[in-house]
Amino acid sequence: MTRSIAGLSEIADRYDALICDVWGVIHNGHEAFGPACEALVNFATRRGPVVLLSNAPRPASSVVPQLLAMHVPQAAWQGFVTSGDATRALLSARAPGSAWMVGPDRDAPLFEGIALERAGPETADFIACTGLFDDDVETPADYQATLEIAARRGLEMICANPDRVVQRGDRLVYCAGALADVYESLGGKVLMAGKPYAPVYDMALAEAARLAGKPVDRARVLCVGDGLPTDVKGAHDQGLDCLFVLGGIHAEEANGDPTALLAQAGLSAAYASDELVW
Repeated sequence: MTRSIAGLSEIADRYDALICDVWGVIHNGHEAFGPACEALVNFATRRGPVVLLSNAPRPASSVVPQLLAMHVPQAAWQGFVTSGDATRALLSARAPGSAWMVGPDRDAPLFEGIALERAGPETADFIACTGLFDDDVETPADYQATLEIAARRGLEMICANPDRVVQRGDRLVYCAGALADVYESLGGKVLMAGKPYAPVYDMALAEAARLAGKPVDRARVLCVGDGLPTDVKGAHDQGLDCLFVLGGIHAEEANGDPTALLAQAGLSAAYASDELVW
């Protein structure tokens, strides 16, 4: 059974480290959630390290300025791991070579220092997908024709962000995971390293251990997130306790009660709350 809690303080003493999602939990793409940031600062001060775990398709170092610009206090985290960090290892293994790089210009830091040339779907060695070129106006349907070309050639797609959608302000926008779904439906092969997959959790747990100065007991690590197919599934598959934040991308479906959503997805979460607060 999932236990509903009013705040993180009810359960904080059970855990020595926190692995926390970013988008949808501590900000909405436009502004930080003050109570969530305060909760992370309190946990870090009283209990142990907070490691942010994001499916951002860029290295963590390039995401930090975005958080600071939205006034997320730096005291809210001690470590930061992104899907981009895990994806760089997959890209490096394919260099030198050429890639059809699908995504916005802001994701360019993902490729820095890796010997990959840009190419189109007709000539590339593989696809490196970080998202839609313009997620303000485009949808996955806009990519059907070009993805069909790549699928016919048997190109492998490396998806740098398994998220299907994220909340930006008061609306949802498509992410790279939505394009990966289309590509798989066309028979294409997709590789992912972000949530819910093991490599990025291995990196986050290693970072927590480094910050704690000792190995961390997985039974005393709490994951926090708002995405069922990423945050909740990732924690579930790794055998880690999870606090499911209901006010994120599943807010309308959950309507304050996660029971049906979790059952439908075949997942479990130790706790649930409307938002992350102390």
